[in-house]
Amino acid sequence: MFEAIDPKPFVKWAGGKRQIIDKIKEFAPKEFKTYYEPFVGGGAVLFALRPNKAVINDYNSELINVYKCLSTNVFMLDDLIKQLKINEKNHDEENYYEIRNFDRKEGLMDKLSSTERAARTIYLNKSCFNGLYRVNSNGQFNVPFNKKKEVKIFDKKNLEDVYTYLSKFDINILNGDFEDAVKTAKKGDFVYFDPPYDTLNDESFTSYTDKGFNKEDQKRLFECYKRLDKKGVYVMLSNHNTPFINELYKDYNIKVISAKRNINSNGSKRGSVEETIITNY
Repeated sequence: MFEAIDPKPFVKWAGGKRQIIDKIKEFAPKEFKTYYEPFVGGGAVLFALRPNKAVINDYNSELINVYKCLSTNVFMLDDLIKQLKINEKNHDEENYYEIRNFDRKEGLMDKLSSTERAARTIYLNKSCFNGLYRVNSNGQFNVPFNKKKEVKIFDKKNLEDVYTYLSKFDINILNGDFEDAVKTAKKGDFVYFDPPYDTLNDESFTSYTDKGFNKEDQKRLFECYKRLDKKGVYVMLSNHNTPFINELYKDYNIKVISAKRNINSNGSKRGSVEETIITNY
């Protein structure tokens, strides 16, 4: 491990774990082999634990493209930073909507380089309303402008630290379903699930991708959790403290914690909520 680096999330992500990272570190197994994070999101837990060997995954292809750009080579890193500087310099409402609408113009996204797509993802995340990543049923990013005249969309030192960590250690980056991401997990490995949470109400946010994440997905995740448990894998899961989740995982260790959540389209819905951390050990 490189002591001089201190990588942190490079995007603001709904359900990000920076608020409760101390609790997660407290409840994580003290020793494990390979670390798996099938819903990596902004990477707060990955960067806090900083394992030497990991498999990370997310269904969001644009997000995973950023991770890959930040892990491939220093030339892609330099090009990404160059693109981010351009977006930051040109920032205004007109520029925001022009970049946001790239995925509404047939074939345009395919013409962008990997680093141009990655810069678009980071720029939209830092310039949209409340840092929310949301897509419609067509997979088009549809969050409005945040109305800020100036915006800082990246920290060069942090991106360099993220690159150093992802490129120098054994980090396998996947883009697919959570079940596929953990197929190689074995006894002694550690899997941390941080899925889109069970809904507290109809306004709860689950639209990280055009597929969403519903009750049937939660049940499928539970079956995956059980299979990993039987294999001797250490498994931890975060979710809302709802009757549905408590009933599903009633045979496991459920710890209830308070977490502050700031991403919601309705400002009155932001604030402290009860969450669960569920372990099989």
